[in-house]
Amino acid sequence: MYQTFVLMTVLTVILLAVGWVFGSILGMGIALVIALAINFGTYWYSDKIVLKMYKAKPLENKQIEKIVEDLVQEAKLPAKPKLYMIPTQVPNAFATGRDTRNSAIAITEGLMDLNKAEIRGVLAHEISHIKNKDVLIGTIAASMAGAISFIAQIGYYGLFFGNDREGQGNILGLILIVIFAPIAALLVRMAVSRSREYKADFTGALLTKEPEALASGLRKIADIAKAQPIKGSAATSHLWIVNPLHKDWFVDMFSTHPAVEKRIKKLEEMAGELRYSE
Repeated sequence: MYQTFVLMTVLTVILLAVGWVFGSILGMGIALVIALAINFGTYWYSDKIVLKMYKAKPLENKQIEKIVEDLVQEAKLPAKPKLYMIPTQVPNAFATGRDTRNSAIAITEGLMDLNKAEIRGVLAHEISHIKNKDVLIGTIAASMAGAISFIAQIGYYGLFFGNDREGQGNILGLILIVIFAPIAALLVRMAVSRSREYKADFTGALLTKEPEALASGLRKIADIAKAQPIKGSAATSHLWIVNPLHKDWFVDMFSTHPAVEKRIKKLEEMAGELRYSE
């Protein structure tokens, strides 16, 4: 909750600064109202925002539902996460929600092309994020950073395509807004540490007892994502099991995932240790 409070406070301060740039005291008043609305919305509805962003629809698939039910029981979660399907053939998945009782897992259509063990490994990874209570901070970070980076992009286009009627003061204000994009990226990096992916890999592999299956799934997902990146907000890249977005300087700013090769190596080492212990 501390990290969530810090994120919301920083967003409020940034929006107040934007309000001051564009409208002095009146602008700050309007910005405060907007900030309160965003803070309320991101806490209660950030998961729905992210799911809608990727056009996710409720999933009805007996095989996936059975896998998730078994993993939920193994992980001792108090409630089964809702399941959603995203219409893209690029395999991937992410978890979202507020807590272990209010969570969701979204998978892409392409994930169904993996074998059953690999799908189980990916789903175990996402259930581990829910079990480890990563989903709230990750989802809120995505929503807030997306809002801040949107403001920054408005400033960017204003600098290069706006008119000069407002003079140098307005240009200075727009320059300050452009600075908010790195701040948004920094917020995501601070809120979502790289260790969370290693931990979710480890916990997920313990749930399935097949770390090599998750390693194989990660390899396939990474290879396809590299060849066929999808469109999406850079601020949501940390939610996916593997970043599926087209790599550029803006997306790289938001990168929180450790290298897939390192994750695979750790899982393969874990598989070796499990075989040795048997």
